[in-house]
Amino acid sequence: MIPRLLVYTRTTAYRHDSIPAAVAAVRALGDFDVAHGEDPAALEEPLDRYAAVVFLSTSGEVLTPAGRERLAAYVEAGGGFVGVHAAACTEYEWPYYGSLLGARFDRHPEYQPGKAVVEDRDHPATRHLPAVWEFADEWYDFRASPRGSARILVRADESSYHGGGMGDDHPLAWCREQGAGRVFYTALGHAAEAYDDTGFRAHLLGGIEWAARRA
Repeated sequence: MIPRLLVYTRTTAYRHDSIPAAVAAVRALGDFDVAHGEDPAALEEPLDRYAAVVFLSTSGEVLTPAGRERLAAYVEAGGGFVGVHAAACTEYEWPYYGSLLGARFDRHPEYQPGKAVVEDRDHPATRHLPAVWEFADEWYDFRASPRGSARILVRADESSYHGGGMGDDHPLAWCREQGAGRVFYTALGHAAEAYDDTGFRAHLLGGIEWAARRA
């Protein structure tokens, strides 16, 4: 049976123009049956038929109380969760979500090229990447580093761009376990062009496959 993904893109705050390109890229990434939607009722139904739930540049409060309960139960029981870019700008009023994801968005400088340092290449999301990965993005700052509660895969080199606010410890992509489930997050993916980039697509696919226990 082909594994299913639930790709959720609801926004109640800032909405990224790249969402259509992002959804198209996920559909094309791998051997998955992708269900995409923005109706919060989709998260109120049993989620165990999905190999992973992907919050793809969601923003603001996007879940109902029942949806929160379903998502938490799903991950704690062994489900996979993937957050991409503005997923860190989501569900600020739900404390569990911040713990699940590992960090919450704080601010970002202007969109610009910079360098990412791959800390851990022994992961499906990073093993294809160079040690220093040149990319263009918004280089999200977070309220606190997830280091210590997550396995850091990629960090920003703040000396390579203007406006960074976290210093030397600036994670950009990480993975962690929550209950019996797996969580992967990448802060990259602001622009539609990112989803045409072969390195980023492989990064995203590796993260999804890891969370879904396919890699």
